[in-house]
Amino acid sequence: MSVIMNGQMSSRRVLLLLNPKSGQGNADVNAFRAALHARGHHVTERTLDDPERCPDHVRDARDHHAVVAAGGDGTVSSVAYELRGTNVPILAFPAGTANLIAQNLDLPGPAAHEDLADILELGHTVRTDLAEITAGPRRWGFTLIAGVGADAEMIRESERLKPRLGVAAYVLGAARQITPTITRFTLDLDGRRVETDGMSVLLANFGMANFRLPVTSGIDPTDGHLTVVVVKGPTALSLLPNLIDSVRSRYGLGDPIFDTNLETYQARAVTVTADHDLPVQYDGELLTHGLPVTARVLPGAALFLTRATRDDVRT
Repeated sequence: MSVIMNGQMSSRRVLLLLNPKSGQGNADVNAFRAALHARGHHVTERTLDDPERCPDHVRDARDHHAVVAAGGDGTVSSVAYELRGTNVPILAFPAGTANLIAQNLDLPGPAAHEDLADILELGHTVRTDLAEITAGPRRWGFTLIAGVGADAEMIRESERLKPRLGVAAYVLGAARQITPTITRFTLDLDGRRVETDGMSVLLANFGMANFRLPVTSGIDPTDGHLTVVVVKGPTALSLLPNLIDSVRSRYGLGDPIFDTNLETYQARAVTVTADHDLPVQYDGELLTHGLPVTARVLPGAALFLTRATRDDVRT
C-alpha cells in the first residue's frame, strides 16, 4: 500500500481501467498516460468494455497507489462499487459523454492532462457515499443518481443518439419528455410509507447536473443518506422555475424560490413501486428489470481523488 509524504503519494504504480466505447475516444487518455509515464509512474492498463467483468480487472487494485477509471459515469460507478470500502483512491477520468461524476467532483476536462496528473500525484481525496440498487435478483452500484419514470425515459431516448450527438442527445431526450406520464408512486423510506404523484422519482447521492447546476439544494454525498426527489408538474416545462433556482444556487444568489415542483425526502434505504411498470436507470445505465426497486446508501464507501472539499461536492 502507498503512503503520503509531503502531500504526495510515494508509490508510483497506477492502475488504468479504460472503457474504449466511451464517448470521448482514447486521444485524451493516451496523452494522460504519457504524462504519467513522463513523471515516472508505472501504469498498468486494462480494457474495461464489460462492467460485469470489473471484479477481474480490480483484483490487485490494492497493489497500486491509485486507480484511474477512464470512461463514462457507468464505468466510474462500476469501478467505485467494486472498490467500495477498500480505501483505494479513484480518479474519475472524464472520457465519457456527460461525465457528471467528474463534474460533481469539480475535476477539469479530459484535455487537461497535466492538471489531472497533478491531482493524482497530490493525492488529496474526498470520502463519499455510494449507493446500491436492487431489482429482481440482481444488484448494481451507483455513484450519482438513479431515476424511475421520465428521467429513465430520457436516458432511453438518448441512448441511440449519443454516438452521433454526444451530450446533445440528453437534451433531445429531455425534449421528447415534454408531456411525461404522471404516475402514482409508493415510497418506503426507512420503513415509512409515502404515496405521491409525479413524473419521476430520483434517488440522489450526488446532486449536480451538467455545468454543476444543482438538481435541488441539500444533497450531500457525505451524509450517509440518499435524497429522494419526486419530480412533479404536468409537463417538463413545469421544471423551468427549478432550473432558475439551480442557476441562482450555482452563483450564490439565495435560497430556492420555486420549490413546489419538487418533493424531497431523505432515507438510508428506499423502495419504489408504482401503479404501472416504468423504466429505471442508474448513472445513465438502463436496468433490464423494472419495478419495484430498492436502493440503499453505502456510507463513506468511496475515496475519490480531487481538489474539491466536502463543501464543494454538496448542493
